[in-house]
Amino acid sequence: MGNNDFSRVLSLIESVGEYVLHWRNNQEARQVYSDAEFKTEADQRAHDMLCQGLNDLYPGTSIISEEDKFTCVRRPDEYWLIDPIDGTASWYHGYDGFVTQAAYIKNEIPIFGVIYAPALNKRWIGIKDIGAYLNGIKLPKLNSIDRMTFIDNTKEPHGITKDVMLSLAATEYVECGSLGLKSVMVADGTVDMFIKDVFVRDWDLAPASVILNEVGGCLVQANGEAYIFSGDILKKNGFIVARDADLSMMGLNAYKKCKTRSMA
Repeated sequence: MGNNDFSRVLSLIESVGEYVLHWRNNQEARQVYSDAEFKTEADQRAHDMLCQGLNDLYPGTSIISEEDKFTCVRRPDEYWLIDPIDGTASWYHGYDGFVTQAAYIKNEIPIFGVIYAPALNKRWIGIKDIGAYLNGIKLPKLNSIDRMTFIDNTKEPHGITKDVMLSLAATEYVECGSLGLKSVMVADGTVDMFIKDVFVRDWDLAPASVILNEVGGCLVQANGEAYIFSGDILKKNGFIVARDADLSMMGLNAYKKCKTRSMA
């Protein structure tokens, strides 16, 4: 699969994202069919459209989606990993922090990632060893700066984010919804760190990982191990996204200390 092929995926993602945006005013699309995981009819519609489009563009290439009901024993050698609506709660409640996203993974390495936020009219893409782009403009490499801005999905910092911010004497904070969106806001330089100690799946972060890698950002698991796209797709507990390796290590150390204190 050549790099030029990915432009067709960008068009598909944008098309599905525009439908998702318009479905916010459609009562049938807003129907919730899983309260436990907060799944809506719109999630399923977007899944169907993405799968159909990818099957048309790349017949025979496997697709793994958040909306699939499966137990992943062995991943394909190459496949699409998609999250039709990342940030469904934001979408449902009228906030702008939701995206449609996809990643192409080959031999356990994310090669291409795209994240489209239709309410914000922003598109992030990353192509391994070529670069990352926001609305067609290439993103520069991230540099260490005298700033420490955190991001999370509540109006005020809370939980582990608040604890780590206090530990590092950080004062700046931005509110946003989707996990993928928060991650690429580190990649484009809007914020500097994003921490979560919740159960996370690979489709949440695979697209953003390509973009982060291309600008020198860091994505690690909360236990300090590298975030890799192999093994069980459903078993990662927490992660840290940071603009550079030094800040990532600072965040990781602060996170471990805060967790130890909370368990004491």
